[in-house]
Amino acid sequence: MQPFLSLAGLLDELRQPVVRDLAWTLISPPLLADTLWPQRHPLSASPWAHQPGQLADWLRGLEQNPQPLLEWLDRSPLRRLGLYYERLWQFALRAAPGVELLAANLPIRLGGRTLGELDLLLRDAEGVHHLELAIKLYLGPQHGDGSDPARWLGPGSQDRLDLKLSHLHRHQLPMSNSRQGREVLADLRPDPVQAAFWLGGYLFYPWPQGCTAPSGAQPGHCRGRWLYRQQITEFLDQAAPGCWQTLPRQAWLAPARLTVDELWSPAQLLSWLEQLPEQAPAQLLVRLEERTRGDWQEAERVFVMPDQWPDVVTGV
Repeated sequence: MQPFLSLAGLLDELRQPVVRDLAWTLISPPLLADTLWPQRHPLSASPWAHQPGQLADWLRGLEQNPQPLLEWLDRSPLRRLGLYYERLWQFALRAAPGVELLAANLPIRLGGRTLGELDLLLRDAEGVHHLELAIKLYLGPQHGDGSDPARWLGPGSQDRLDLKLSHLHRHQLPMSNSRQGREVLADLRPDPVQAAFWLGGYLFYPWPQGCTAPSGAQPGHCRGRWLYRQQITEFLDQAAPGCWQTLPRQAWLAPARLTVDELWSPAQLLSWLEQLPEQAPAQLLVRLEERTRGDWQEAERVFVMPDQWPDVVTGV
């Protein structure tokens, strides 16, 4: 399920933000290990999966010249993190050896009504695949038992892990085998289509007591913590040494890597805290540690949530 575990250290080499996001997208683990529908890495049948060094070399080439990736991302507005994530996958699949990207965001319609879209339709050595992609950030419950996926909420509080899995099971994944889906796919003349998904992202555990992981979680999933606005001063007083600052939403994928000139001063952090409204939407705060050559890299990430969350629905 995770063909690129050997490349986990590659992010330490890369500095270009979009290339780091692309690398994280391709090599980070999924959130879940046990699922009702099959979970399939989109590159699992590419020669890159058997020779990860080739993927690493391709990413290093983009590090030296990210212009093709930047131009690809500039072709369409990317206001939502999910769209950015999908575009990164599309760029990689268009370049991957042994993979033919047949369609992306393929609409399935009934009359004049759009029933949904197929995120990816691709052909590789193992056949034709309909793949659904998702990048999700879920926060666990305060009171210890997080085994029920229904208790893991998105930072806006309207999204839930169980609802996402149900939507995949009942609507998104069966779509390629529905009557309307088969009609659309017949025009592309593919082989029989196999449906699967890939769910990336982070799970955030409550501070300070934590909670258990949701049932079926991938043991090595990406993770962080979350706390309420009223807890932030206490949290920072007890935190490990480092530089704390917020990240804009578009920078929520790969762990941050900043130069010393980009770091917040203690005065900037204090000013941000003083101006942060009690009901401000979710803020992603990261702690950075100094590494080699003056670079500072993310050591941990924390969501700061409004004190009434999740009872009050907020934007993100």
